[in-house]
Amino acid sequence: MEQLILLLALLVLLWALLIRPQRSRQRQQQELLTSIEPGDEILTVGGIYGIVQEIDEEDDLIVEVADAVHVRIARRAVAGVVKPDADEEEGNEADEGGEADEADEPDDHADEPAEGADEPVGVDRVNDSEDFVRDDDPESPAALERR
Repeated sequence: MEQLILLLALLVLLWALLIRPQRSRQRQQQELLTSIEPGDEILTVGGIYGIVQEIDEEDDLIVEVADAVHVRIARRAVAGVVKPDADEEEGNEADEGGEADEADEPDDHADEPAEGADEPVGVDRVNDSEDFVRDDDPESPAALERR
């Protein structure tokens, strides 16, 4: 009889610690997925941020991940909806009121290289890689230098 009571107590403990919280998480995720609307900023399970543009007839999401770049993703591939930061909201309110934060002031030293850095802070590394891809002659001195 004692063994039966112990077994029942363990099953109740297992249910309370594992099964019930898992069901709660599943319910919250399902509510999140059904509440997604156009204009929401989302994060996919693959780590891609985007803004929902529309929901198609198959209940998939059309998401803009960059300017004029739209992808179609399954609703279940959404990991979460990105909420605006409280700092951004406060910053917008301050800007509307005409007051500027210290962070809004221009930095006179923004284009100077940091100590120990090989290149200036304002250099766009994407353009460097695009130049490499666009290079017509792979044996040119500039292409060989990059290797």
